[in-house]
Amino acid sequence: MFLPHMNHLTLEQTFFSQVLPKTVKLFDDMMCELTSQARGLSSQNLEIQNTLRNILQTMVQVVGALTGCVQHVCATQESIILQSIHSLPSSVLHVIRSTFEHCKNSEAVYSGRFHLVSDLLQALFKEAYSLQKQLMELLDVVCMDSLVDENDDVLNMVVVIHSLLDICSVISSMDQAFHANTWKFIIKQSLKHQSALRSQLKHEAVVTSLCEDILSSFHSCLQLAEQMAQSDVQDNADYRLFQKTLKLCRFFANSLLHYTKEFLPFLSDSCCTLHQLYLQIHSKFPPSLYAASISKAQQEEIAGAFLATLDPLVSQLLTFQPFAQAVLDNKLDLPCELQLPQCLLLVLVMDKLPSQPEDLQTLWCTEGQVPEAAARRSLLEAVFHSFQQCSGELSLPVHLQGVQSKGHAKGAVTLYQHVCVHLCAFIASFHPSLFPELDAALLNAVLSANMITSLLAMDAWCFLARYGTAELCAYHVTLVAHLIKACPGECRQLVHLSLLLKRLFFFMAPSQQVEFIQKFPPKEAENLPVWQCISFQALSADLRRQAVCEVATVGTAQCRKWLGSSCTLGELGSLKAVLSALLAVCDSAGETLDTGQQTAIMEAGSQLWAFLNVKQVIGQPCVQQTFSLLLPLMGFFIQTLDPPLISQVVALQTAVLKSGPPDHVRLAVLDFVSSLGKLFIPQGFQDKILPSLSCILTSLLADRNWLLEQHALEAFTRFAEGTNHEEIVPQCLSSEETRNKVVSFLEKTGFIDETEAAKVERVKQEKDIFWEPFADMTAEAAKGSSSEPYAKRARHEVPLEEEYRSALQEAAGALQATESLLRKAPAPAWLLTEMETLQERIEKIKRCVPG
Repeated sequence: MFLPHMNHLTLEQTFFSQVLPKTVKLFDDMMCELTSQARGLSSQNLEIQNTLRNILQTMVQVVGALTGCVQHVCATQESIILQSIHSLPSSVLHVIRSTFEHCKNSEAVYSGRFHLVSDLLQALFKEAYSLQKQLMELLDVVCMDSLVDENDDVLNMVVVIHSLLDICSVISSMDQAFHANTWKFIIKQSLKHQSALRSQLKHEAVVTSLCEDILSSFHSCLQLAEQMAQSDVQDNADYRLFQKTLKLCRFFANSLLHYTKEFLPFLSDSCCTLHQLYLQIHSKFPPSLYAASISKAQQEEIAGAFLATLDPLVSQLLTFQPFAQAVLDNKLDLPCELQLPQCLLLVLVMDKLPSQPEDLQTLWCTEGQVPEAAARRSLLEAVFHSFQQCSGELSLPVHLQGVQSKGHAKGAVTLYQHVCVHLCAFIASFHPSLFPELDAALLNAVLSANMITSLLAMDAWCFLARYGTAELCAYHVTLVAHLIKACPGECRQLVHLSLLLKRLFFFMAPSQQVEFIQKFPPKEAENLPVWQCISFQALSADLRRQAVCEVATVGTAQCRKWLGSSCTLGELGSLKAVLSALLAVCDSAGETLDTGQQTAIMEAGSQLWAFLNVKQVIGQPCVQQTFSLLLPLMGFFIQTLDPPLISQVVALQTAVLKSGPPDHVRLAVLDFVSSLGKLFIPQGFQDKILPSLSCILTSLLADRNWLLEQHALEAFTRFAEGTNHEEIVPQCLSSEETRNKVVSFLEKTGFIDETEAAKVERVKQEKDIFWEPFADMTAEAAKGSSSEPYAKRARHEVPLEEEYRSALQEAAGALQATESLLRKAPAPAWLLTEMETLQERIEKIKRCVPG
């Protein structure tokens, strides 16, 4: 009755500001009484039933009265200034949220008596629904008066937006359409008053709520798709609901895209949330091992309608330093299910960077340079680190959509292929100023403890060698060669560098190969560690003859020098590089050796073999290395070896295998045994050699180590296909289990029938066991792995002088062993301290000895 006779400002001052706070208090009091009295509601207790229904009826009337106020203000022709009606929106929104919360919790509040008041609750919900729609219409035409104190006006609008945000969290599971419309209004108003609100809005709260709603609707979409995939009957109602939910996903994603575009400079605190959103979504979608089981058709619909919106979102965030910080954080500790999505996100960033300016590439491709920011990796380091975390996806392997090439449709590729192709494409577009970062990242990855990560880096490096100039390739080959020469001893890094050098050498131009030979002359013994890593097939014919001749000459000379010296077997390790280089010559350029060179190598090998015995091969690692190198070297000359020597070699192999040697020794034995398939053993030596040969093959075929088992099957097959002594073959297959393994290998069938689902589940369980970095060895494990001393023989009483002499000889031997280790590898940090402690003990003992 009074509203039409007052302008907005008078309404605010004399009515809204006075009456609405009391209205809100009245409503809250009624809501409190309603909740407390609801416990006593029953069909028998008519008094409480009437009380509650009267309260609800009054609340419906209050909400209706508020609707009338909003409608009146909205219907006036004059412009509406927010400050002039500021009490109305805040009070109305409070009542709306309180109403929706009560309706949402009504099942729990009224328990089994809900039906006694359901009609009034529905009426209350409808009134609140209508009130919010009217309020949003009103706010849509509200303007902010520049003459009014700006802070008050801005604060009022911020309160409105955040109140609506709170309402969104309440109604998200009640009414999808209403929820979406509320969000639409929030985004619209935020952008409409962007210039005034940008520094006042709680952006983190908006982004977090939006991300939560995106994830919630996405999970609902996946559940519906999964139900349809499991159902035999296609239900159109289910499919329509799936499409509706998918449309909601797309709406939320587009809303987030729009909001981040306009408010990006203010989203520093939201970058981790946005990063997690991307990871969470992709963790539930193929090819993730943790994805829902949905049909191919639904996958394509979700990818096209929803996931496609995440691509431009990443493009927007790409330019934002805090987002780079969140994605590349050095301390990012992701659970198993998020490791593949992280890898895919990094690949996506790599795809987008080439079109960006140099400063943005520098931001992503260099380590964190902001002093106050936490440490972070460069993009390439992060790619390699993330890649090695995806062990389960690499071992299955999972498949992704490949890159389309001319005239060919996109095909499925493994994760390894996917990352490798995109990594090489990124390298091809790399800015020259960032090449030091590229070199460092590739080298660090090559030296990684994870072999498949190292192989990925090698593949990328080889691409760089082919794509770049001949000078760049030569520079890299020289660099790797110097690193190999500087490597202090046996280590996994040396193995990786050796493989890289062998591959890179094939890409060198002939003129660069000539320069390399000049830098690392094969005729000098100090360069043999480098030449042992090179395939001589990579050299041109003339250079190959020269290098083979020089390596064979210096190698056999070094062997004769060692044989003619007074060196002990403990120093056989000095011949490792020599024997490895000779083996490289035989493997890759054996046909280039003339008769004299072959004879010299074979004689050197035969003479070295005479020094070996079982106890030394089992007890001394350096002798094991020599043993493992001599076997394939002698296998190369198997046709020209004397039968007595072959008999000695086979007998020693049999004895060594009984003592449980390391894996690399058993692999060397396999190589030699397979080469015996080419040889006819003379009648006089068959009784000595053939039974031992049968025992060796039987033992290795029964090995439980999967890698040795595979090599044993391959070696046995080669031996069986070539041997003239066919009677050995059935002797090796006396066990039914071994026969089954060999038959399965020959027929290329698996030993175990396993469904795809079971395989995925097994891989997920194994992921943390087999692919984690090597853990520190416990004290008990260390005790178990150490070499146990031989049991002491019972002795007669020895004079004390002899005991003194024996003790000092043992101490001298220990010092000699330490000196030998220092020549092979750098000293550990604790060695100096321990040596000083020993020195003090020696000084103390010296003081006890009479002068």
